[in-house]
Amino acid sequence: MTIAGMVKSSLVDYPGLISCVLFVPGCNYNCFYCHNRPIISGAQEKISLEYIYSFLESRIDLLDAVVVSGGESTLQNDLIDFLTQLKEYGFKLKLDTNGSNPHVVSEILEKRLCDYFAVDYKAPLSKYSEIAGNQAAGENVLKTISLLMEHEAAFEVRTTVYPQLCENDLIQMAKELPCVPRYVLNRYRKPEEYLPCDEERISAVPYTQNQIQEMADKVRQFQPNVVA
Repeated sequence: MTIAGMVKSSLVDYPGLISCVLFVPGCNYNCFYCHNRPIISGAQEKISLEYIYSFLESRIDLLDAVVVSGGESTLQNDLIDFLTQLKEYGFKLKLDTNGSNPHVVSEILEKRLCDYFAVDYKAPLSKYSEIAGNQAAGENVLKTISLLMEHEAAFEVRTTVYPQLCENDLIQMAKELPCVPRYVLNRYRKPEEYLPCDEERISAVPYTQNQIQEMADKVRQFQPNVVA
């Protein structure tokens, strides 16, 4: 298991709990608005598992949860073993994923290794590869979400409302999704690092929070648990 970044204490990454966030390198998507390019490229210095385990052992009484994020965590071959080890410390576990590997999420669900999931839904199905890269397939994300629904797992779906995503796109996405327990619309923020070919898209004027709230109100008829 490779860890490329760490936030030792967070109040925002696991709803209602104090968590440590671990970031894994590598991703099978190429979202133009990604904020973690140094992590997914593997450019950052890796953190040893010995340090991770030692730190978590010393924080058993201070932390409630561990969040495994990325990059894309389900690409890690030893993710299951890693989650199993973390579970032994007694922490609640949350997995952030782009939903591209439903078979991995299925195994995690069967083994009851995670207590909460966050799945990113990037775009309408017809625009998925345009936004998230040639390897991105929205159908796999919907399979992952269906698995979570079938297992009655605690989870949320997240969409970053980047400038190229219009109100009609969001409504279409809301229709494509099953009625999920929590649908979070996040405001777009310009990343510090991005590919030169994405300069024009990156520099587009973001929606205001009020505009996103207005979009959420339109989406609510299809996703009543939307928050913005």
